[in-house]
Amino acid sequence: MITPNPIDSGKRSFRSRFLNRSTVLAFAAGAAVAAAIGVSAQGLAMGGWHHGSMMDGTHSAAEVNAHVDHMLKHFYVEIDATEAQKAQIAPLVKQAVNDLLPLQTQAHTAHQHAMDALSQATLDRGALEAARVEHLQLADQASKRLVQLMGDVGDVLTPTQRKALSDHLQHLRGMKHS
Repeated sequence: MITPNPIDSGKRSFRSRFLNRSTVLAFAAGAAVAAAIGVSAQGLAMGGWHHGSMMDGTHSAAEVNAHVDHMLKHFYVEIDATEAQKAQIAPLVKQAVNDLLPLQTQAHTAHQHAMDALSQATLDRGALEAARVEHLQLADQASKRLVQLMGDVGDVLTPTQRKALSDHLQHLRGMKHS
């Protein structure tokens, strides 16, 4: 007889995807003014936050900044941005990326706390719950910052450009889930 897995893989997958998506969405939105939100991430399952991604904590600030500039160039083409719009959008995106990068480190720490609690001789359910709450708080922070960025960038774009961005994000989301 096969015993059920004590960890509901559907719930675990949702939780890790939610946090990873929020953080990757944060980067994608920051890097491409939400051009890859369907993100980052995540979320963006937002795998961009781990295993060698640009935001896995192993890249210098200069490398991240160069990547953001590269992504913005693609984004500008997608929406046919004017020079004035580019001058407004770039600082918004770069500030969002700077605001969101520390959340990835904090998420990694929360994950490590959960793994440490799980690997102890005596299971500490309180520590597991604390790590879960920390993950959700970080995801909420990232989500709020992304919405702020989307609103700020949306104020700079024309309705036609916002529609082009929305269409592009839907396309990217479809690619992520296929």
